[in-house]
Amino acid sequence: MLFSVRAGVRAALLASAAMLPLAAQAQTAATDAAAPAAQDDAADEGQIIVTGQTTPNRPLITASADITLANRELIDQKAPRSTADLLEMVPGIFVEATAGQISNNYSVRGLQGGGQRFVQLQEDGMPILYGGGGADFFFDQDLTIDRLEAVKGGSSGVLTVNGAGATINFVSKNPNHEKAEGMARFTGYNYGLKRGDFYYSQPITDKLAFNIGGYFQSSPGVRKNPFDYQGWRLKGALEYKFDDGGYIRLSGKGGNVENAYYADQPYRFQNGKPAGIPSLDTQFGNVGGDAFANIAVPVSTFAHSSGYRDFKYRDGVVAKTWQARLDFEKPVSDSLTLFGHGRYLDYSYDFNGLFPGSGTGNAGLTSAVNYLTPGNSSPINDLLTLGQAAFPTTVRYGIKNLRTGQVIGSNQTALLNALNGNGFLQRTTLNHDAIDAYDFGMNVGGRWSFESGSFKNSLTAGVMYYNTKRNQDQSATASVVNDVRTNSDIYDIVALNANNQVIGTLSDNGLVSYGDWGAGIRSRKDSSLSLYVNDEFSIGDLHVDAGVRWEHDSATAWDGNQAAVNQPVPAGTAGVLPTVGSTWDGTYSVRKANKKAVAYTVGANYLITPNFSIYARYANGFQMNNVDPITGIELYEAGLRYQMGRLISASATVFRTNFRNQNYNFADPVNPSQQSNINADLRTNGVELNLNVRPIDAFSIDFQGVFQDPKLVNLAINGANQAGFEGNRPERTPARLFTITPSYKLPNGLGEIYGRYKYIGKIYADAGNGVALPSYGVTSVGASFNLSKQLQVSVNADNIFNVIGLTEGNPRQGQTQAITNGYFYARGIVGATYGGTITFKF
Repeated sequence: MLFSVRAGVRAALLASAAMLPLAAQAQTAATDAAAPAAQDDAADEGQIIVTGQTTPNRPLITASADITLANRELIDQKAPRSTADLLEMVPGIFVEATAGQISNNYSVRGLQGGGQRFVQLQEDGMPILYGGGGADFFFDQDLTIDRLEAVKGGSSGVLTVNGAGATINFVSKNPNHEKAEGMARFTGYNYGLKRGDFYYSQPITDKLAFNIGGYFQSSPGVRKNPFDYQGWRLKGALEYKFDDGGYIRLSGKGGNVENAYYADQPYRFQNGKPAGIPSLDTQFGNVGGDAFANIAVPVSTFAHSSGYRDFKYRDGVVAKTWQARLDFEKPVSDSLTLFGHGRYLDYSYDFNGLFPGSGTGNAGLTSAVNYLTPGNSSPINDLLTLGQAAFPTTVRYGIKNLRTGQVIGSNQTALLNALNGNGFLQRTTLNHDAIDAYDFGMNVGGRWSFESGSFKNSLTAGVMYYNTKRNQDQSATASVVNDVRTNSDIYDIVALNANNQVIGTLSDNGLVSYGDWGAGIRSRKDSSLSLYVNDEFSIGDLHVDAGVRWEHDSATAWDGNQAAVNQPVPAGTAGVLPTVGSTWDGTYSVRKANKKAVAYTVGANYLITPNFSIYARYANGFQMNNVDPITGIELYEAGLRYQMGRLISASATVFRTNFRNQNYNFADPVNPSQQSNINADLRTNGVELNLNVRPIDAFSIDFQGVFQDPKLVNLAINGANQAGFEGNRPERTPARLFTITPSYKLPNGLGEIYGRYKYIGKIYADAGNGVALPSYGVTSVGASFNLSKQLQVSVNADNIFNVIGLTEGNPRQGQTQAITNGYFYARGIVGATYGGTITFKF
């Protein structure tokens, strides 16, 4: 469906829906049930149409859902370094954008952080992955993306799968049937990112057109790293337009992208505020580096016949994709339109990530002297005990630097305390996680419209089918002892005689444990069928809509069994560890489940005046979790929308969210190879405020914020109720977050200057609310300059005041945490970064 919007009109009105001022740009997109979006050829300010509805040409101010829209101009202004950065444009989404370009966490309306549940990322109206989680491994925005559309709650749980909390839809540019167009962009940042984007489209005949685009990049990642990671993605489409306005489009995409990944790192509290440890900068420090480039880890021969599996920090996270897709929309009468969308995605990733402090927690961040002193104060006491048995003449223990060969004994306390300028050692887990999978999806249906006088009705019904299989290999997860500094060294633990001569080696090239996270072999398969219907009608100024989706999922889970007796390490393996740890025995435990659930919603909007409306919405949705229990979400919201020409547009939404039976596993802090289970209900009350003020045409200021009160209810660990958690704040969930964005348009269309301040309130690192991470605010600035109609230069700088901001504590320590001797693990934002782009249009 064709739609376009005039320049300032969009800016004024879309902010009133809670979102962001949009600049003018004619756009074209297909509307369907999964992610309907349309904008009318409007001659007045009332005709702004939004996502999340199935009625064509429906004005935003009449919507009964919480909608966000951001066009290409706003995406470029945001200057996103990752998909997570784009999600920050959606009010109510809390984003932990600290893992790097991929594998970031995001949550919606009070759900605890640390996951991606209830938020479905889509590309052109279809989920990138059926399950939702992990989609940012396989999607990047580039010049082929035209805009972002999002709906929180409302119809999201009906019109897509596993997205009851929010749907974030990235809409691609359609092939240009009128003329040839192209664009090239070159991007560079001070931390070493180099990227080239391109896009080109042209008609082939009067009914047939194509486009193609993508990017190539090279980057070491935003934190210091001796390695550089490469990557590319490519996407293209061929579209045929019918005479009656319908279309059929064949498209494909592929990619092979390497990325850096960051987990927690050590911090300390200094004068009540988070600070760095000497030799490890909070803002750009990274313990990963040369020592972790390639490490052979002993593993079950059923998992890898050689008995070894290589961990390769040099490769980072390698994500590969290949997708083919077919879309069509065909009017069969003036009132009935049929549509269909199908895609097959083949994907994989090879994840090589470091997890400092995993399992041992903050207690594993301690002095080298403690490490080498047998007893409970040593995080490797089990290894020291094995060493005493293997080398009974041992007088003391020491460390041997694998890079320099230097040996330091436990009696050389001055040297140990001077190590790296901080005297610390730590245990770091090597997480090698590989996924090989496919994901087939299909959504077909029809839309029937009827209009008589002041009565209008639009009924959409359809069928969704998804078939997906995911094989996972997380075997050979092991840990090493390394020091606490950027590009850290790994140490062998050695047995010494009275003269500090090495008489034996306890560790295996720094490895002090194997099989830390279990056998690590598993597969998941889902075959999901959904039937849905959504109806929207209006009588005069009253708009009412309701929808329902029934889903049946036939799920199978294969979990690799652990051997009763773990396999011995391969012959010739160094060290005293006798086995490879948790050993896959070559067999599986198989669980099957046939699960059914219903999602439904009803909403209404009343237009009191052409510039003022009220709306209310109830939604009840769910998340399928393969064979694990279905989790539910219940959302209530009511809101106001107001606009006064181009001067003011504003909205306020009051919401209540009930998350039912939230269930997840975490590592037992005493025995990291064992998983504990937590189950809880969450209750969140809150208000979302959005305001855009444009006192003059050239200047505007935009505010969006969420103020909420999330609470834990009925929390149980391993089935045992935990009364001490009742009423606590869910972990990694802020009560306040807001963004203020002033912008000024330069005269004569020369460009724009803008600033942005983002505030994140205090969060707790654990459900026990034992470790509080303080609030922080990040300031960014940028400018774009139109040097000509074809040439644009943009520059931006993020976190210009070099603020320290932490998004999580140690999530793998347990649910009640404490800071040990003033030191702790956390994951933080990076310091000041700057860069820009040069864009050439032709």
